[in-house]
Amino acid sequence: MGDARRRHRRTEKARPQDRGSPAGSLSRELFTAMDVHTVEMWGPPGPPRGSEAGRIPSYVCAVVRNAMAFLASGGADAADAVLFPHTCDSLQGLATLAPDLGGWEKPSFRYHPPKGEDRRSARAFLRAELERLAGEIARWTGRSLSVPRLAEAVALHADIDRLRGSFLCRRAFLDMTDAELYRLLRRGEFLWPGDHLSELRAATHRLGKEPVQRGVPLMITGYVPEPMSLFDRLGSAGAYVAADDYAAVGRRLPIDSPAGGGDPFAALVDKTFSMPPCTTRAADQGRRMDFLMEKYRRSNAAGVIVHIPKFCEPEAFDVPAVLRRFAEIGAPLLLLEGELETDLSAQAGTRLEAFVEVVSARRRSP
Repeated sequence: MGDARRRHRRTEKARPQDRGSPAGSLSRELFTAMDVHTVEMWGPPGPPRGSEAGRIPSYVCAVVRNAMAFLASGGADAADAVLFPHTCDSLQGLATLAPDLGGWEKPSFRYHPPKGEDRRSARAFLRAELERLAGEIARWTGRSLSVPRLAEAVALHADIDRLRGSFLCRRAFLDMTDAELYRLLRRGEFLWPGDHLSELRAATHRLGKEPVQRGVPLMITGYVPEPMSLFDRLGSAGAYVAADDYAAVGRRLPIDSPAGGGDPFAALVDKTFSMPPCTTRAADQGRRMDFLMEKYRRSNAAGVIVHIPKFCEPEAFDVPAVLRRFAEIGAPLLLLEGELETDLSAQAGTRLEAFVEVVSARRRSP
């Protein structure tokens, strides 16, 4: 779920703790084209705030529970509207519960990306969905969508995706700690896209021609990198993230550059279906496992961390398949489940350190 701010407020910086569920990365171009500033929320992390914390039962994932409490307690009152993407049934349910239970009284938008694999009917549905959402944004802002302006927004976000992808794909050559890298990438959740692009360009000088990472290379897959202190613990244990498969990070970057043939809506449709396989889009499980195995091999990772929020159904559905496929090749694997904490628990930190030690010992053995 992401809240949208009009551009005249673009100088405001969202506090890191004000992040919550996703704004729907495939619709940000529409908002950018109409000068609306989007701020993503992923939770936010930490205990649900205020008396509204109990409005959603504890067996629903913390992303949705925290978002409901955050909205109802006024945490997003600076925003003018909110977008609820249908990434899962719980988040889609929030789109109904928040207005009904008093969590949100301003305009709400909904975005329904197609589920499953690429097919003609899914492409037709997605285009119609994008055009419907564009019409709603136009009525809300009082300005029509300019096709040339949308083309500019598509190109702007494509440049951002390209640079973000280069940092992740060439991770071993990037002179940054994981904590620095993820802070940079996640600033795109609340910065105006042009400002974020400038930051990314400024950081390209830290990409070298020779590997600079000397720690244990690991692949990490999951929903959202919270708590961010996980990366500090990994670094202190002597490891780094060589391959990223977070739904909030790596899975948002297209594998191939979308074509579109000059039609910005066609480019957005192409972008959707060039994304890595993702649980939130009900990707074919076998195809997703093949993708993860290839990413693991190409990154020269020595182990895998599966990091998901408790009760996150889309991610949990694929966990048995991930465990099975990596067990087949004897890859060390650590499963971490959390409640979207603000800091990594002592127990989780100890498990991380022990896992890195085991992987490191395996690498040293003949």
